[in-house]
Amino acid sequence: MTPDGLGGAIMDPSAMDQISTPADHPTLAPPEPYAPYTPPPAPVRYTTPSRWSSAFKSGERRWWTAALAATLLISATGIGLLYMDDTNNQSRVNSLTLQNESLTGRAQNLNDQLTVTKSQLEVSRGQVTKLETELMHPTLGIWNVPMTLSGPNEYLTSTVPDTFTYHLKATSNGTMDVSILSVDNFQNAIICMYNGGSSDYCLHHNQAAWSSLGVTSVNYDFSLAEGCAAYLAVISVPSGKVTITPNVTATYNPASSSTGTCK
Repeated sequence: MTPDGLGGAIMDPSAMDQISTPADHPTLAPPEPYAPYTPPPAPVRYTTPSRWSSAFKSGERRWWTAALAATLLISATGIGLLYMDDTNNQSRVNSLTLQNESLTGRAQNLNDQLTVTKSQLEVSRGQVTKLETELMHPTLGIWNVPMTLSGPNEYLTSTVPDTFTYHLKATSNGTMDVSILSVDNFQNAIICMYNGGSSDYCLHHNQAAWSSLGVTSVNYDFSLAEGCAAYLAVISVPSGKVTITPNVTATYNPASSSTGTCK
């Protein structure tokens, strides 16, 4: 090594060779195998009573009290809501019960009205049937004028109409004789009167289809003229002066074939 005039030293090549000669590199050992990390145990804390601990416990009690009070308040509120809801439900149930009872009453009233209506309908049907019958078989008044007979040689006569049921009804204020004669019977009675017999005798003693003698009232339905136009009704008195009050009617009821003396 020689000085360089700058206060330094200049190394000669041999010296540099000696300095720059590299040293041998150490050989790296392989890494140790991995082991899991185990944390150290937590240090044991030793607590000692203190004012902070008492204050903490007191605060904890207050929090528990507040939480319990809040729970009770929520529970009471829920119970109140449930009570109100139950009350409302009961009110609705009562209202529906009243409505149901009202509807039941109305239904009963309607049922009663229906029963009455059915009864009235049956009565109406009966009336309609009666009217239909009356229209098919009308009843007509044919003799209702009171007349007076003065002794046995006077008499009253009325033709019994064909196709009708003859309702012979009459009253008198004394004894009377009533008969229904065929045309042939009446002819024989007239001949008898020409021969000197009294009207009362000849009309009721020369055969008759029907007779009622010595009476003050008569009510008889004669049907032989329903298919035969050959009959007369006659009334006479055996003696005295007698007023006859007839109420004779006839019902249209034509027979399907000939009746009486027309057969």
